[in-house]
Formats: sequence, C-alpha cells, structure tokens
Amino acid sequence: MIRKLILGGAAIAVLGGLVAGKDVFSYARTGICSVRKHLRHEVPVEFEIERARHEVERLLPEVRRSLHLIAEEQVEVAQLKKSIARRETALKSQEEAILTMSSDLKDDDVRFVYAGHQYSRREVQKDLAERFNRFKIAEETVKQEQQVLAAKEKALAANRETLETMLSQKKNLEVEVERLEARVRTIDARKQVHGLAVDDSQLNRVKTLIATIEKRLDVEDAVLASEGDLHGLIPMEQHQVEDPEDVTAAIDSYFQTDRADRMVHADSQ
Repeated sequence: MIRKLILGGAAIAVLGGLVAGKDVFSYARTGICSVRKHLRHEVPVEFEIERARHEVERLLPEVRRSLHLIAEEQVEVAQLKKSIARRETALKSQEEAILTMSSDLKDDDVRFVYAGHQYSRREVQKDLAERFNRFKIAEETVKQEQQVLAAKEKALAANRETLETMLSQKKNLEVEVERLEARVRTIDARKQVHGLAVDDSQLNRVKTLIATIEKRLDVEDAVLASEGDLHGLIPMEQHQVEDPEDVTAAIDSYFQTDRADRMVHADSQ
C-alpha cells in the first residue's frame, strides 16, 4: 500500500512537471500532504497510543537531568550562604577593630598597645588606613555575593517550579494515555457487541412450532364450538309427536285406573 502511494505520488509529480510546469512543486506538496494524511489514518489507534506512551516515558531522562541540576544549585546556594556568613562575621570583627583604633587615634597618645605589642601613632594610622580599605573591599564583595545568592535562590525557585510543573504534566499525560486506552477498550467492546452474529434459526423454529400447535388447537376449538351449535338447533327429521289432547286423555285414564285399583284394594282389607 505504501509503495503504491509513493509510486503514485512520484507519477503525479512527473505528470505535473509535464502538464503544470512551474506549478509542479505546488502539486507535489499537495500530493505529499495527501500521502501523509492517508498514512496517518492507516496507522492503528493502539499504535499511536503506544507511541504517545513512549514519548511520555522519554520525559523521564529530562526530569532526572533537571533534578541533578537543581541538586547542584542547592549545593551552590548552601555553600554561598556559608561563605557570606563567614565574611559577614569577619567584617563585624574588622569593623569593631577599625572603630577601636579610630577612637584611640582621637587621643593625643603617641604610643598604642594592642595584643601586648606597642605601636607608634604612625604605625597605627597606616594599619587603620589599610584595614579600612580592606574592609570596604570585603564589604563590597559580600554585597556582590549577596546579590549572586539572591539570583541563585530565585533561579533555584524557578527551576523547582518548572520541575514540579513538568512532573505534574507528565503525570497528567500518563493519565491521559490510560484514559485513551480505556476508551479504546470500550470502543472495541462495543464493536464486538454490534458485530456479534447470533444464530436465531432454532429460536425461529420453536416459534413456528408453537404457532402451528396454536393453530391446530384453534381449529379443534372451532370444530367443537360448531358441533355444539348443531346440537342446539331444531331437528329437521320427522318424529312421531304425541297430540297434546291424547296426552291428557292418557293421564286421566292412568290416574283413574290407578285410583280404582287402590279403592278395591282398600275394600278387600
């Protein structure tokens, strides 16, 4: 399939060069886009999801690299804080010494004793000037280091936030991939349900049999009902029917004879 598409695209390009002339590149680009679009639709969704999962996993080395850089920045920040703390302690000590020597020079003494050693006024003045110059340089250095520390802490906070965002987005992408996989499974299940072929021939045969039995019973019921109707009709055959008058005469004769017999029987007793 792919080979046919490529050959077809090449044929279109050649034909376009002959027919379209300078517009051949436009036709070629359109053909390539069409081929890419077709190929993209030919790729199974499961493969694309697996590719997305692989791309998400490729974020892990970058996350680890970022973790390493943040760890290095944390160490540098900690070391810089210690350095600034030591310098500030030294500056505090130098400040106290400078203020002490400056206060001593305000007196009219020509000799000064420090740490068991005696120094002339000139020596103290020279030492004080040197101390003051070094103090200003050290103080400026501390200020610069404090600026560097602030910048490093700001960068460290930004990098931590970036890393947290990356980790959060990575987790969200993993959840999205899992959601897509679940959706694919649902769609596959629906396809299986829609494509399920049920053999209902036996069911239809049973239904037909029941309908046939039902019909036979209906016919028998109809026959029985018809026979009952025939028995209820006035018979059309000729039968000997007694005259009502003959019947009454017979009754009178029967009962009169029976009464006479009973009387005779009574008298005999």
